[in-house]
Amino acid sequence: MSRQIFQLKMTLAGTRPPVWRRVLVPAGYTLDRLHRVAQHAMGWRDCHLHSFEIDAVQYGEPDPDGELALHDELDVRLDAVLGKGSRFSYTYDFGDWWEHDLVVEDALTADPDERYPVCLAGERACPPEGVGGPSGYQALLEALDDATAAADVVGSRHAMLRDWAGSTFDPSRFDPDRATILLRRFSLSASHPLLIKKRTVLVG
Repeated sequence: MSRQIFQLKMTLAGTRPPVWRRVLVPAGYTLDRLHRVAQHAMGWRDCHLHSFEIDAVQYGEPDPDGELALHDELDVRLDAVLGKGSRFSYTYDFGDWWEHDLVVEDALTADPDERYPVCLAGERACPPEGVGGPSGYQALLEALDDATAAADVVGSRHAMLRDWAGSTFDPSRFDPDRATILLRRFSLSASHPLLIKKRTVLVG
């Protein structure tokens, strides 16, 4: 039986211009693996908590002491809870609260000559970790556009934000080929027979 592949589009809510990615992932992946696909495709560093919401059910890494009642993402395959046209959300970093809107655009038959997952397309760079959510990122974009850095309160704040982001950060830059390389490295490591899934303590 041929493997099924889901074509997903993920869009970072609250960003203008929008930050988005289109990826191909095996429908047999668990939500845990989709979390890692989202991290690599978007450009996050996987250093905060996360959760999925599908049909009003929350999935993630269960925490007995946490406030959220999460179903274990390790136990849930994509094709068990999703299909073509399904819409759901993925939230990363409960402090900055980066919500991603996801849609299953298509369900395809796997190409036997292709390696999955694949990043097909996307636009704009992932916001820096710790920037302060959508509002903080919007402030950073305004600072990057303000090259004059006037000697007033606003100009000084903009200069500080530009210094914080660093001279190499370009919000317009995204390379889907680079994202695919990272995704394939993840795929190889995830399929290694000696790999053991480890739960780590992350900050919200």
